[in-house]
Parts: sequence; C-alpha cells; structure tokens
Amino acid sequence: MSDIDHDRLYQQAEAQAGYFTAGQAAEAGMDPSTLRYHARPGGRYERARRGLYRLRHFPSSPVEHIMAAWLPLRSAEAVVSHASALELHELSDMVPDVVHVSVPRAKRGQRPRPGVRIHTLVEPLDSREVRMVAGVAVTSPERSIIDCLEDGAQPEQIELAIRQSLARGLTTRRRLHTMAVRRSRRVREFVDDTMEVQV
Repeated sequence: MSDIDHDRLYQQAEAQAGYFTAGQAAEAGMDPSTLRYHARPGGRYERARRGLYRLRHFPSSPVEHIMAAWLPLRSAEAVVSHASALELHELSDMVPDVVHVSVPRAKRGQRPRPGVRIHTLVEPLDSREVRMVAGVAVTSPERSIIDCLEDGAQPEQIELAIRQSLARGLTTRRRLHTMAVRRSRRVREFVDDTMEVQV
C-alpha cells in the first residue's frame, strides 16, 4: 500500500474551505478504514455527511455551506448558480435558504440532497459563463442575474444586483444584454429597462 500524502489532502481541503471528499482522500492514498479512523470523535477530520469530510480545526468560512453542497456534485459538472451564485459574487442582499446548483441535462439523475436545489441546464454552459470564486465553480455575474430573474427572484434584488455588478465592473451592459436576449421577452425588457435608468 502506498504512503498517504497528507500534505496533498490538506492542500486540497485548504482550497475547499476545509472540505474534501472520500474520493480525494483515496487519491491521496488513504483507504476507507484509515479515513474512518481519522474521522472518529476527536480525530483530525469531521464527517460532514456520506462521502464528505472536513478538517476538524480548519477556520470556518462564510461560504463553506456552498462548498459543502457543491463539492460532492463537482464530478457531475455542477456549478453554483442562481441566488447562491449572487451570494458568492456578493451581489444583491439575497440570502437563499438552499444552495442552488446547476447540472447538465445528462447528469440530471442526481439524488436530491437536503439544503440543495438542483437546476437542470438545457444547454451546456459556455466557458465564459463560469468563474471560480472561493474555490467554487460558479455562474458568471450576468448569467446568475438572468437565471435569478427567470426563476422569479424579487425584482428589486435583481435591480440591485445589476447596479452593483456594473458599478464594480463585474460585467458590462453588453454582456447583460447578450445574456438577456436569449431568454423571455419579460427578462429582456426588465434588464434593458433597468440598465436604461442607470447613470
């Protein structure tokens, strides 16, 4: 049996808000019985849920609930989206009560998970529609805004997200418009009207 690469596992977890999967532990050379041993009470790891672990003494993070929801779905090409993406981008004042994650149609057979809402992507995301934020794959600001608007988010929150994203240079009017024209007339008109009143 190969030696366990604890440094590799720690570095992975460090980039993932202290979390790692059982698969990542196996890739670092740790067999399941050793992982269970380290995840016992008082051990170096905590078991968050089946297949997901956390470094016991790793500092907490305001986005660790998003990481914990996304990481087990990463192999299904999941991306954090909708209101949870706006939360990661620090846009609007929305505080979603679940973590929103989008997966390709081919991966839609994911089991429901507590605290996670899974959206199915009709078309694959373009590489320009995905960013890495705090170690998490997340939809771009303009995609997140449009998805939230289409999903029925409060209009004032979407207006705020548009204003903030433009003011902070996270997106442009052109990118927002281009994203909106691919959706319903209601979405297009809302985005264009909101941008029209921006100074």
